[in-house]
Amino acid sequence: MVRTSLLAAGFLAALATLPSLGPAFAQAPAPAPVPGWAVGRPEGSTLAPHAPRLTVTPADQVPVGALRLPPGFQAEIYAHGIPGARMMAEGPNGTIFAGSRAIGRVYAVRRNADGTTRTSIVAQGLAQPNGLVMVGNSLFVIAVNRVLRYDNIEANLDNVPAPVELTAAFGLPTEQEHAGNHHWKFASLGPDGRIYTNVGVNCNVCETDRDKFALLVSFNPDGSDRRIEARGVRNSVGMAHHPVTRELWATNNGRDWAGNDWPNDTLHRIRRSGEDHGFPFCSAGSADPQFNGGRACSEFVQPAALLGPHTAALGMRFYTGTMFPEQYRNQIFIARRGSWNRERLSGFDVAVAHLDAQGNVTRVEEFMTGLRDDANQRFLGRPVDVQVARDGALLVADEQMGAIYRITYRQ
Repeated sequence: MVRTSLLAAGFLAALATLPSLGPAFAQAPAPAPVPGWAVGRPEGSTLAPHAPRLTVTPADQVPVGALRLPPGFQAEIYAHGIPGARMMAEGPNGTIFAGSRAIGRVYAVRRNADGTTRTSIVAQGLAQPNGLVMVGNSLFVIAVNRVLRYDNIEANLDNVPAPVELTAAFGLPTEQEHAGNHHWKFASLGPDGRIYTNVGVNCNVCETDRDKFALLVSFNPDGSDRRIEARGVRNSVGMAHHPVTRELWATNNGRDWAGNDWPNDTLHRIRRSGEDHGFPFCSAGSADPQFNGGRACSEFVQPAALLGPHTAALGMRFYTGTMFPEQYRNQIFIARRGSWNRERLSGFDVAVAHLDAQGNVTRVEEFMTGLRDDANQRFLGRPVDVQVARDGALLVADEQMGAIYRITYRQ
C-alpha cells in the first residue's frame, strides 16, 4: 500500500513539471449551445415554448365542450387520435390531409358513411412536414426543405406509393441554413396554378439575405420559375388568395424578446409580386428597437391588420362556403395557436378579419374561444389551421389535442 502511494505521489510530482498540460486540465467545460428560440432571451426569464402533446388524446378528453362560438354555431369532434395534426388540405374526394411538425407525419382522414372518420398515415419520418397542398389529384408535402409529390393519392391511401422527389427542383434552404429557426412551411395553391409557400427568417431578428429568407415565394408545380412574392415577412405560416380580387394575403409572426406587448402578429395584403414588408427594420408598422438601421417604416408596405401581441397567428382561409351567414362570406378566418413568450397568455383561438368592399380590414374579432383559461393562465388546446370543407363547414386543427373540430351553422 505504501509503495503504491509513493508511486502515485511520484507521478503527480512529475505531472507538475509539465506546464503545457496545466491549462488543459484547468479548462472549464464548454457551455451548452443556446437553442435558436432562446437567443436574446433576457437573463432570468423562464419563458420557453410549450411542448406539444405527441400522444393520442382520447375523445372524452378533447375539450370540444369548452369551445365558445357566436349564436347559431355548433362545434363537434370531426376526428381525433391524430397526434400533432397541423396544416390541412382537402382532396377532390373529401379526404382531409394533415401535416405535422415534431412528430414528422402526414395523416389522411376519411369520413365513413355513418359520419365517423378513420385516419391513416400517408408518410412518416420526415422533418417537419407542415406544408400541404393539393394540385389536382396530387398531394404536395413540403417539409423543411424537401418537396414530395404523391400522385393520385386518394386512390392509393391503403397502399401509398413512393412519392416523386422534387426537392432539388424547389431548392428551398436547408435546416442547417435556417439554423433551427422558422423552417416549417405552409403551402397554398394560387388561382394562377402556382404553389405559394413561405421561407421564414433564420434567426429571431437579424440582418440576413433578404432574397433568401423572410419571404413569401411561389413556384410552378414542377419547382421551376421561383418568384419572390413578398420580402420582409418574418415568419408566415398561413396564406391564401382572395376569392374575388385574387390578391395574396398572409399571416405573420412577430419577433421575440421585445416585450409582452410588442410587436403584434400581423396580417398582410400583397397586391403585387416583390413588395417589401419591412422586416427586420420594421415590425407591425413601427421601427424595431435594435435593427431599424435608420429606415423609415413608410418605405415599406404596412400591415393590413394587427392580430395581437404574440398570438401566433398561423393558418388562414377565406370563407367561400354558403353554410355560414352572409356576413362571413369572403372574410378571413385565422387560427391563433397562442403565445409562449408572453407573461400572460394570448391567442389560443380562431379569429375573423372582416373586410369592406375595398378589401380593407375593418375589424378583427374572436370567433372560436374557450381554449384559453385566463383565470388560471393555462390552455386547453392550440388551434393551428382552418379549412373550409366542401359542405361549407369550417374545420379547425388542434395540434395540442391531435384533433380536428367541425364547426357548422344552423338557425
